Amino acid sequence: MESVDSRDEEAPLVADSLQVLTPKNYTRDVHILSCAFLLIFLAYGAAQNLETTVNTEGNLGTISLGILYTSFTCFSLVASLVVRVLGSKNALILGTTGYWLFVAANLFPSWYTMVPASLYLGFAASIIWVGEGTYLTAAALSHASNHKLHEGTVIGSFNGEFWGMFASHQFVGNLITLAVLKDDKGGSTSGTTLLFIVFLGVITLGTILMCFLRKEEDKGEKETADASVNFYSYLVSLSKSITTLLADVRMLLIIPLFAYSGLQQAFVWAEFTKEIVTPALGVSGVGGAMAVYGAFDAICSLAAGRLTTGLPSITFIVSGGAIAQVVVFLWILINYSVTSGVLGTLYPLIMAALLGIGDGVLNTQLSALLGILFKHDTEGAFAQLKVWQCASIAVVFFIGPYISLQAMLIVMVVGICVALVGILFLTIQVEKAFYSPRS
Repeated sequence: MESVDSRDEEAPLVADSLQVLTPKNYTRDVHILSCAFLLIFLAYGAAQNLETTVNTEGNLGTISLGILYTSFTCFSLVASLVVRVLGSKNALILGTTGYWLFVAANLFPSWYTMVPASLYLGFAASIIWVGEGTYLTAAALSHASNHKLHEGTVIGSFNGEFWGMFASHQFVGNLITLAVLKDDKGGSTSGTTLLFIVFLGVITLGTILMCFLRKEEDKGEKETADASVNFYSYLVSLSKSITTLLADVRMLLIIPLFAYSGLQQAFVWAEFTKEIVTPALGVSGVGGAMAVYGAFDAICSLAAGRLTTGLPSITFIVSGGAIAQVVVFLWILINYSVTSGVLGTLYPLIMAALLGIGDGVLNTQLSALLGILFKHDTEGAFAQLKVWQCASIAVVFFIGPYISLQAMLIVMVVGICVALVGILFLTIQVEKAFYSPRS
């Protein structure tokens, strides 16, 4: 009896020792996070592309997006505090509700539904993106520690999978749009209600999938308690981080690129879909053009990430993406008009591909640039990225209805020139400091 009892007592100990000897594999969580974001943003991204063409009465769609990104800008300043209080997993789940509510508001579009939904989505978007960065980084560091791997390699691998999946959301979402929407003979579009119902179902699946993420370990509860107790001191440290970065010459030289990255995204979502794609291909054609945009965006995101080795390579790659987009801006500005036939269909698709190349380059290279130059304060640096991006996007949505397409294109060309001058000067200064002899 004693031997049997001793074996029974040893069984849990053996199980515990096996659990310790078998380190957790966090790739499962990366797969879940990547798939959840793909589902949520394929629905939201496609819905956003349609805002300026579907909700045209009183510029409701355009102004709603302007309100959304103004709210996003403001809440980005304090999103990291909210994520610390909630924990990154809870912040991710709560953040999905904003996207669900925004798409639902499109079933009954009016000032009373779209404006509140846009304001709330600004808050939700700020915490879901801070939560994503926090969760993915923590998972990568834990995986590297448990499996005795190089941290940089794991972080790169995890981010590569996430951004590769995320970049494909435009392609998948807009193929769904293309399949569901139909242009009627009278110029109206049928199927929008069905499309938004489908998108609500897809976002719901993404939210359910997010619930299967494992919670953060060790420091999660402690940071939550600390954040709630030291609310004021955290706000003070956050404001110091922001002001310190704004006094850094390197950050000042990158800010024009932040702003341009927001401008070019808003131009595609608002002006390009409304002024170029819709007249040539109809509202249903927006899905096809943006699917092409998303496909080239995803391909170039992966390719640009693999080619990145340092600041000179980043400058070279960004310049290539900028040239691709400048070609589109000058083409529209100088010599483009809607034509019929094969060329009339082909031209918007070529433009969408070139714009997608530029966006894919900017997405990967801005993240790499901040990671290289601001290792001491990546949280503050990425907060600056979101603030300037979202502010620029909001400006486009607000001023878009009141200025001509030609004026907007001139703004884009000037913006990209200023951004390129800034990063070229930054590269020269950093390389000069790196190679100059030290006393």
